[in-house]
Amino acid sequence: MAALHFIYSTMNAGKSTALLQASHGYRERGLETMVFTSSKDNRYGESEVVSRVGLRTPAHTYTESDDILMMVQDMNKKNELSCVLIDEAQFLSKDQVEQLGKIVDEMNITVMAFGIRTDFQGELFEGSKYLLAWADRLKELRAVCHCGSKATMIVRVSEDGSIIRSGEQVEIGGNERYLSLCRKCFYKGAIGS
Repeated sequence: MAALHFIYSTMNAGKSTALLQASHGYRERGLETMVFTSSKDNRYGESEVVSRVGLRTPAHTYTESDDILMMVQDMNKKNELSCVLIDEAQFLSKDQVEQLGKIVDEMNITVMAFGIRTDFQGELFEGSKYLLAWADRLKELRAVCHCGSKATMIVRVSEDGSIIRSGEQVEIGGNERYLSLCRKCFYKGAIGS
């Protein structure tokens, strides 16, 4: 039975690695997948999902104005799809999350969306908000704060390591720009050594 999954966490919890592993599992059994990533995240180039552990796979990129349902329908005509996997799902629009639901409900294709729940100010991303509301299954991947507690928040840091509390919601970066913290350290502004 197809379902819409939202797998979320802070940074450095292995979301992209889990996506790549899921895609590999389908393909190993002769089942077709379609992998997407946001055009906003170009840290490792375009049209590719790359994990921090070095795994990678080609991907279709999407912008907030793309019709993902139509893209999947077109691909499904060529190769019958068993699963659609979305990396950086926090960047989806409300309409695109609705399209993911239609892929599941109307096309009977499982969708697994992987993303960050909240931004560096503790606010939900649009895609995450609607995935949390509409997904059939939710799964949180665990990340660890420097203090050893479960990391549920993200902070943006400057080049000198100080916390940045204001600015645009989206600024692409990795470990040099963002840290995963527990709620207590997030509010205290404690980023460890």
